[in-house]
Amino acid sequence: MARNEEKAQSMLNRFITMKAEEKKKPKERRPYLASECRDLAEADKWRQQIMREIGRKVAEIQNEGLGEHRLRDLNDEINKLIREKTHWERRILELGGPNYTRSSAKMTDLEGNIVDVPNPGGRGPGYRYFGAAKKLPGVKELFEKPPELRKRRTRYDIYRRIDASYYGYRDEEDGILVKLEGPAEEKMRAAALEDWLEMEKIKKEARRAVMSGEVAEVGAVSKILFEEEEDVVEEERKKERERDEKEKELEFVAHVPLPDVEEIKKKVLEKKKMDMLSKYTSSELLEELTEAKTLLNIQR
Repeated sequence: MARNEEKAQSMLNRFITMKAEEKKKPKERRPYLASECRDLAEADKWRQQIMREIGRKVAEIQNEGLGEHRLRDLNDEINKLIREKTHWERRILELGGPNYTRSSAKMTDLEGNIVDVPNPGGRGPGYRYFGAAKKLPGVKELFEKPPELRKRRTRYDIYRRIDASYYGYRDEEDGILVKLEGPAEEKMRAAALEDWLEMEKIKKEARRAVMSGEVAEVGAVSKILFEEEEDVVEEERKKERERDEKEKELEFVAHVPLPDVEEIKKKVLEKKKMDMLSKYTSSELLEELTEAKTLLNIQR
């Protein structure tokens, strides 16, 4: 029995293959310029062809073991096909077809978030990175988010957020503080009223005792005069403090020995003698001395 290779090389099989190839149309080539296409269906067909090529190359660029140079070449080819696809989409729109640019894919980072890289690496606007090309040296930094710098708040920012609630003006709006302060305020009022009534009672008893000539109790009088005594004592303490402060200001501490009155007189006398002697020259001084001697001799 003949093998498959021998069957393919038979005269009949070669004749059938040749006839099938003759019936096929010649393989069409995509136009270099999208503006050369005049048919909407043809333009859509070429766009679909470009999309299939982009899909194959994007699947191939996912392999990190291809090497840096191959990854960069694949990424350049994909970007070239994307630009060509944009031309065909624009041509389809001119021929009256649908607008494919509305649903175009966005560029994403390693986590899948959409990013905007208008001019990475000086390659012009619209350049994108796919698959393992995003992890290449010099490209990975484009997708890294810069660290958020914690801005220090200024005094203006701090005071801008301060309102009436910061100073406690709105504490009573919720009603909780009023409920708590009500009973406490009543207790304080009752205690203050009781103290005032007791003080008035003691004052009346003291006045009645003074008018009748009786001796009032020491405890009652001390309670009446307690507040006045406090004020007097406080004034006395204040005066003492002011007096001590004035004494400290007037007090002078000498850190070197000071001369007494006699030493000061001697120094002043010597200074006057030196001033008088400095007025005369040596010749004038001799003349004065000789005249003084002669006068003394004449008197004798």
